[in-house]
Amino acid sequence: MGEVVATVKLMPESPDVDLEQMKIDVQNAVNEDAEFHKVEEEPIAFGLVALNVMFIVDDGEGGTEIVEEKLANLPNVNSIEVMDVRRLM
Repeated sequence: MGEVVATVKLMPESPDVDLEQMKIDVQNAVNEDAEFHKVEEEPIAFGLVALNVMFIVDDGEGGTEIVEEKLANLPNVNSIEVMDVRRLM
């Protein structure tokens, strides 16, 4: 069984959300079930900034579902979207 790298876009509830705290929460949530790789900020509009989270997880049953669920349940997260999943060689 191999590994995949997944990129998930997190949309905060408002432009007033503390992104630095959100990044810490993301790292803590991901590290339990996957290997955290990095997080990047992506300006959307009107001061709203999304976080693109990259993590590595085993390519097995369920794939990224566990991590997606944990990210969706973080405080101040409005929505998540899986942007990309690629197999690592």
